[in-house]
Amino acid sequence: MADPVPPTAEADPTAPPPAPLSLTPLASRHRALGARMAPFAGYDMPVQYPTGILAEHQWTRENAGFFDVSHMGQGFLIGPDHETTARALEALCPADILGMKPGQQRYTQLLNEDGGILDDLMVTRPAEDGEDGVLMLVVNASRKEDDWSHIEGRLGPNVRLLRAPQRGLIALQGPKAAEILARHCPGVAELGFMTARATDFDGVPVHVSRSGYTGEDGFEISVRAKRLEAVADVLLADPLVKPIGLGARDSLRLEAGLCLYGHDIDETTSPVEAALVWSIQKRRREEGGFPGFERIRRELAEGPPRRRVGLLPDGRAPAREGAEIVAPDGRPIGKVTSGGFGPTVGGPIAMGYVEPAFAAVGASLALMVRGAALPAKVVALPFAPHRYARKAGA
Repeated sequence: MADPVPPTAEADPTAPPPAPLSLTPLASRHRALGARMAPFAGYDMPVQYPTGILAEHQWTRENAGFFDVSHMGQGFLIGPDHETTARALEALCPADILGMKPGQQRYTQLLNEDGGILDDLMVTRPAEDGEDGVLMLVVNASRKEDDWSHIEGRLGPNVRLLRAPQRGLIALQGPKAAEILARHCPGVAELGFMTARATDFDGVPVHVSRSGYTGEDGFEISVRAKRLEAVADVLLADPLVKPIGLGARDSLRLEAGLCLYGHDIDETTSPVEAALVWSIQKRRREEGGFPGFERIRRELAEGPPRRRVGLLPDGRAPAREGAEIVAPDGRPIGKVTSGGFGPTVGGPIAMGYVEPAFAAVGASLALMVRGAALPAKVVALPFAPHRYARKAGA
């Protein structure tokens, strides 16, 4: 989320007043903790706390960061059995939903007919008895109303979407997250990366997945909004936990080489261009049956017209979103989609799209920053190693 705070501009006296911002269930907690708040995706969200973005970033890398992500959209697809519900979602997404095991979670994308990404989302198959035809969905805040309408308009008669605005969502991320959460939630330490279970947090019913968007080990905790403050207060009272705002959330996900919708991926971008082929399992790549399959099959066979790459600029000047990427001869070959300072890396980092001939690791390029061509190299993603708990009990 490059620059969550919009630039200051002169007010247009003829423009209608802005819509009132929505609040998460933890809005009062953020203010009490001294957060600087700003509009993001229609919500009043914490950008940073008094210690600052750099300290929040480093704390998450070393201990455990607490993130309020209740602005995200939560919902449930409900059908008579897993096969029916999975095939309904597979008609919209390229992931193998049918092959998901109980308790498994997958990352995927909603695609348009041209293979462009309408949104990226997380899908979980619950492990609990009586949930065989249920899939849990988490979509981006800025896209959730469009996503829900898109999904509802394309479901068959035996599957329905149940929106869940009554639920809140928080994330606990960092190397100490498992140790902390295990004190309150039975069984969570035994979860492997991208698995989930229903449990309780000191007696409060919750649904926990071992996942997140920081590159660190961690968890996302879904709970009824009216019980969210109680869970948050317990976690924030732990000396190993500190609240983290949008600023550090963005620098963490950028160092992890993870896409941000509306910046690194959008309705023009295919999963192949975005280096997300790993999220399309072999059966789906072979069988298709999802929107945009012809484009994706062609790009898999022939290569896409552009590729998302990691960029490491020389020097200390960061290249921000929209900066032009140029070849050594000065010819424009792409644009930066995310860029900023990487605290763990210790310097500026960026991601962007370039022509395939310039996408190889080690390729020399330049980034146009304030009219100057700054040397940069293509590097492998992620910028900071992922530290997910790949095995149960890790």
